[in-house]
Amino acid sequence: MAKGIWIARVDVADAEKYPEYVKTAAPAFKRYKAKFLARGGEVHLIEGSARTRNVVIEFATLQDALDCYNSPEYQAALKIRQSVSEGELIIMEGTE
Repeated sequence: MAKGIWIARVDVADAEKYPEYVKTAAPAFKRYKAKFLARGGEVHLIEGSARTRNVVIEFATLQDALDCYNSPEYQAALKIRQSVSEGELIIMEGTE
């Protein structure tokens, strides 16, 4: 079964409140055994446009990735993230 991947690109508008999102989202990531492959870190823009924060998260399955996003725990965190940042999130099937 293929893994599930989140790819998030975010510009944080309120750095003081963003940690509240991280803390609130943590139970959902733990519940669905999320593995952070990239979180912040140095970025080299080669093509297109960039955001200031980029995150790649791996899940055991695509369904786990979707279920994590739709979980009550993450939905509570999402409201916080959307109030303090702007960005994009895609959930996709990974390779086996």
